[in-house]
Parts: sequence; C-alpha cells; structure tokens
Amino acid sequence: MHLTDTHCHLYFNDYHNDLEAVLDRAWEAGLEFILVPGIDLETSRAALELAETHPRVFAAVGVHPNSALTWTEGTLFALEELAAHPKVVAIGEIGLDYYRDRSPRPLQRRIFRAQLQLAARRGLPVVVHTRNASPEARDCIRDVLTLLREARPDLPSGRPGVIHSFSGNAEEAAQALTEGYYLGFTGPVTYKKAAQLRQMVAGVPSERLLVETDGPFLTPHPYRGRRNEPAYVRYIVDQIAVVQGRKPEEIAAATAQNARHLFRWRELD
Repeated sequence: MHLTDTHCHLYFNDYHNDLEAVLDRAWEAGLEFILVPGIDLETSRAALELAETHPRVFAAVGVHPNSALTWTEGTLFALEELAAHPKVVAIGEIGLDYYRDRSPRPLQRRIFRAQLQLAARRGLPVVVHTRNASPEARDCIRDVLTLLREARPDLPSGRPGVIHSFSGNAEEAAQALTEGYYLGFTGPVTYKKAAQLRQMVAGVPSERLLVETDGPFLTPHPYRGRRNEPAYVRYIVDQIAVVQGRKPEEIAAATAQNARHLFRWRELD
C-alpha cells in the first residue's frame, strides 16, 4: 500500500529517543514520504536538518500563528534562505489560531500574509493551520479562507497548498476546494464522536484529499491517548475509505499521488 504522511513534527522531543525506530515502522507500513513542517525558525531549521539526513523526509518552513511573537525583522529573510533548499517543498505551518490566542490576531494575520507572499516568490505551496475560538465560532476559518482566496492567484497554479487537519463544515470545504486547495485529514476522523466530520469527508473528492498524522498529536483510534507516529496514517486512510465507500488501497494511492503532485517530491527523490 502506498501511503504518505504530509504533516508530522518529528523534531519534537517525543521522538528523541527512538526516531530511527519510528521511521523504520513508517517505511515498513508502506509510507513513501513524510513532510515535516516547522512551527518557528528554530524548528524549521530542525525540519530541514531531518530532511537532509533522511532521503524520504522533506521539510516545510514557516512560523505558526501560536509562535507569532517570535517574529522579528530578520525572520522573513531567514525563512527565505531556508526555502531555497531543494528539500524544502512548502511554506508552513502557517495560518491563524483564534483558539489559543497566544499571539495578537492582527500580528497573526500580518505574518500569515508575509509568508503567503514568500510562498508565491519561491513558487511553493503552503501548509495552513486554522483553529476557531470554539466549535460555534467561524471567524478564524473565515479569515483564513479570505486570505487564501487573495493569495491563490500568486501561488503555484494547480497546487496552491493544503489546509492542514481540516475541521471546517461542508460549505467551508467547498470554498477551499473551489480555490484549488487540498484538504488534509488527521486522527479525529476516526473518533467515535466525529460523525459530522466524517459526513463532510465523505463528500470531498479523492483527488483533493491528503492524510496526515500531525504527530505526536491527534493519534487515531485505536491508539488514541498514545504518541502519534507516521505509521498510524493507515488508520486515517481506512476510515476515509469506509465513509467514501472505497477500498483503502484506492484512498492510499489517491492521497499519495496528491501529495506527489502538491509537493513535487518525486522530482527530488
């Protein structure tokens, strides 16, 4: 089975003691590639270091909205230098987060725009984070979709990026798909109480799906409560196959092909 994990934070301490074993299990499970996105300048450098060390690991570089207060006058220049490396295949993890509100929202929006512009200059897709203040509030994803709509003409044609761990409703999914973005899905699609999320996933075209672990977070059932790792992406594939009435092998092949198209890492293999 051809699998891919398009979002895993392998530089976190959770993997410090057994990273090689984690990667061995990933390759044994059938993963082709893993994308490691940074959340600030330091972790972006760590992601690239991992990508340089492991042939099938690639990096995204960027500043997460919860890390916005780390942004300085030199951050954008430093990210631009990192983004020139051939193993950097995206700008991310970037976006907006109105749930934790660890950074002022105007600052979040300013550095999100700056990094969207960086992606446009480098010809790279974006990996986008969005989290609303509450399940009822829609301000965050509304603002994210607005900024992505504005940026889309300048981003790579046909592969502008992915909204990571998508949790919007069907209408918001349709808006993102109309603008050409991919939707990434993580462990919550396997959770017992996530019927509404599964209903939305059922309507997403397979050619626009990506599967992600977001490790070490959001571990899928049946390992929920433990550390997540790339090999567990199979459980996300299995659940999507169930709700779409398809074989897991079909979803795995489609999502792997989508990742190859979006990140072009076949060209770097």
